[in-house]
Amino acid sequence: MNAERAQEIFSSPNMVNVTYNGESIYIEHVDEQNGKATIHSLKEPNNKQSVSVTSLTEH
Repeated sequence: MNAERAQEIFSSPNMVNVTYNGESIYIEHVDEQNGKATIHSLKEPNNKQSVSVTSLTEH
């Protein structure tokens, strides 16, 4: 995924199925300039991490 698409998903009112390492995640913030996204697992909402947007997969 690219940073622009990650931002579109983040801004969308609809829930989009996105995974990181095979696990469903929620995008909390996108830093388009650096190509990073702050995410958390749907199973562990308190476990936030910053990852490269290229490691996210839209389904």
